[in-house]
Amino acid sequence: MSRNRLAVLFVLALGAAAHAQGTPPGKEAVGAHNALAPDASRSTAPRPPHSQTPEGPPPIMSYPSPQEPRGELPGPPPESPEQVVMGLSSDAVAITANFTGSEILLYGAVRRETPMPSDSQLDVIATLEGPSRSVTIRRKERRFGIWVNTESVFVASAPSFYAVDTTGKLDRILSPEQDASHRISIPTAMRAFAKPLDVENPVDFTEALIEMRIAEGIYRLDEGAVGLVDNTLFRADFRLPANLVEGSYKARIFLLREGRVISDYSAPIEVRKVGLERWLYRLAYDRPLLYGLMSLLIAAFAGVAASAAFRALKRD
Repeated sequence: MSRNRLAVLFVLALGAAAHAQGTPPGKEAVGAHNALAPDASRSTAPRPPHSQTPEGPPPIMSYPSPQEPRGELPGPPPESPEQVVMGLSSDAVAITANFTGSEILLYGAVRRETPMPSDSQLDVIATLEGPSRSVTIRRKERRFGIWVNTESVFVASAPSFYAVDTTGKLDRILSPEQDASHRISIPTAMRAFAKPLDVENPVDFTEALIEMRIAEGIYRLDEGAVGLVDNTLFRADFRLPANLVEGSYKARIFLLREGRVISDYSAPIEVRKVGLERWLYRLAYDRPLLYGLMSLLIAAFAGVAASAAFRALKRD
């Protein structure tokens, strides 16, 4: 082979080697930060960010390879080994003309996937909460021989009915932190104050409201009223008064161990007026003018009928 042909082949080999390394023949290699496209021969191992090399500026970070494992996505938190299953004797209460109250029975069981723990005691709390309403609590003082309103506190919402049944003493089976988180006890069921407070101690006002509603029977705490059989079956009975507020009620069950809630369940109960009471209620709110005229006509008719009856009795 001639010397010229050997020289040509040598130049071609140098060009191929330079192209495989990403460097044009006859030029020096530049830093990796000038590379615009990934190279198959380049290592995919991650480089530390902004690492200064002796040859030049820091390299550009590249996305991880799609073939590399990304790790498993975080799944939902593990469920408690004990789960509550609850049922209601009725999910609706009908208010009629002769409504004198009702009873709601909460019953259920504890579902377990593992053997029952033996190092702690299982407790159950059942609550029944009525629709919340805003309420203004006023303090009366005697001044100049008469009682007048002096200070007041406005509560954003307080349940119109609230009952708590437990398997034991509430302060023993429920920690204050869990009570504040789940709003189980009667004081925590009230929401925050909605207006700026001008009184020194607003707790006195809320305590007075709670005491008044406990005396009326619309707030109730029955410790030991929940029956628990073999740490599996439970039941709680709630007596609803006759002066129920119409709306959506909520029944809740909490399972507790060592003062902490390990499982809970809630279900709605609808309380509605039915029949003639429902029709009169909707008429008063939807068509107040017609309701007022009808009331006047009924009152006038009743007055005329009573007058005629008295005249007839007088003649006899």
